[in-house]
Amino acid sequence: MMANELQKIGNAEPVALLKIPVLAISEWREAVLQEVRAGARICALFALPPRDSPVDPADGLARFGALKSRLYAVLGHDREAALAVCATDVEKAYPSLSQVIPQAHWFEREIAETCGVIPQGHPRLKPIRAPLSDAPFFEVAGDSIHEVAVGPVHAGVIEPGHFRFQCHGEQVFHLEIALGYQHRGVERALIGGPGLRTLHYMETLSGDTSIGHALAYVQAMEPLVGIEPPRRAAAIRGIALELERLANHVGDLGALAADVGYLPTASFCGGLRGDFLNLTARICGSRLGRKLLRPGGVCFDLPENAAVEFTRSLEGALRHVNEAAELLWSRSSVLGRFEHVGVVSAETCTDLGLVGPVARACGVKNDVRADFPSGIYRHAKVAVATHAGGDVFSRARVRWLEIQESGRLIRSLLSELAEGLAEGPILHEAFRAGRAAPVLAPDRLVVSLVEGWRGEICHVLITDRNGRIARYKVIDPSFHNWSGLEMALRNQQISDFPLCNKSFNLSYCGHDL
Repeated sequence: MMANELQKIGNAEPVALLKIPVLAISEWREAVLQEVRAGARICALFALPPRDSPVDPADGLARFGALKSRLYAVLGHDREAALAVCATDVEKAYPSLSQVIPQAHWFEREIAETCGVIPQGHPRLKPIRAPLSDAPFFEVAGDSIHEVAVGPVHAGVIEPGHFRFQCHGEQVFHLEIALGYQHRGVERALIGGPGLRTLHYMETLSGDTSIGHALAYVQAMEPLVGIEPPRRAAAIRGIALELERLANHVGDLGALAADVGYLPTASFCGGLRGDFLNLTARICGSRLGRKLLRPGGVCFDLPENAAVEFTRSLEGALRHVNEAAELLWSRSSVLGRFEHVGVVSAETCTDLGLVGPVARACGVKNDVRADFPSGIYRHAKVAVATHAGGDVFSRARVRWLEIQESGRLIRSLLSELAEGLAEGPILHEAFRAGRAAPVLAPDRLVVSLVEGWRGEICHVLITDRNGRIARYKVIDPSFHNWSGLEMALRNQQISDFPLCNKSFNLSYCGHDL
């Protein structure tokens, strides 16, 4: 089968499982390779264990047997706003993709860990969520080589993760990151849903991205019951998502300033982050946006008379952020610590499939809001911010540029709300209290993409013949980007690690799931 014959779908567009081509492993591997050569990225690559694999009525149980796992590949063509999906059935092993498609390497390690299916020829087949496994760390041999182990317990309030450095003096030859200390089994808990706890799981997948993950979930659910949220609800969702981006980007600028000992910006941004969180709380009562989103719309409205005061508070916070950022950019001592530190090239970024501000700081112009627009972003166009340096400075600068754009988007949406945008219900009648939960379309697959503040969030929902969740796959942007942090430390000073780590600011629990 040629790559152009693969099933193509849009963002949050369901497809019947029977329409997804199930290829022989050699054809599947070649199809994925062709898609990547044509410019696609791997958005998701995962396996359904044998007990979860749906039965194709055209083939019956004889095709699947009891030993086969089904591999799904979801490949994103950003410039075409299209997702290509294909599958294959494997028993114990298959030829690894990672040798020719480096961005597959983390996915294939997960497949081997969760399903026991071995990608033969994988260059570093080690569990990604089993930190206490017997798999050895990578070692560099030679005179004066020493090893530095950091974590998993860190100073301050920070999630656990282990970092193993191979160094010569101060120079880092290799960094290996071991995660999984917060593995909670969330994906398995979602099977059989949706239920009363499903939305709670989504909001706590990665606590600082409650809106982003909740939006990806409701966006996957809605087309499976054939509804679209009211336009006013979509606008409130957009405001909440951009406020989440603002709060975290502002917090990161302050943290980066603190890491190089520049206290004016660090102090300002620490407080300003709280201002944006408080704006979210004005909408729904939760600074993290909990209980705001649900399938079919939102649970809280922004009254017309509140939009003006909301806008005034937003403008004041944004003005102070710009003042704090200008202090940062004007100090040569700060720029001397930011520039040419933790460099990731555009080629490495593309090879590893990095996403979000980390990728845009390498000059890669990918943003789900512009490439796969959904919800309010189909009407509110986004200017994608990039910077070509690939270093700490570029990652900080992209955050600042995105702060400006998020502010512009929220202003625009608040203006529309103040003018009475689509006044009326904010929650579709199918999901209002007292009504029976709608049944999801059976035997379907839907891919939901959202541009969270860290980058692309990808949720893949597969329903069974009864319309229940048979498989729910979550790819937090951190899943793509941890390997980028490893590469950023190559040939850097080990004393630069805290700064590089903060410039990525990845999620441990969002990865561990």
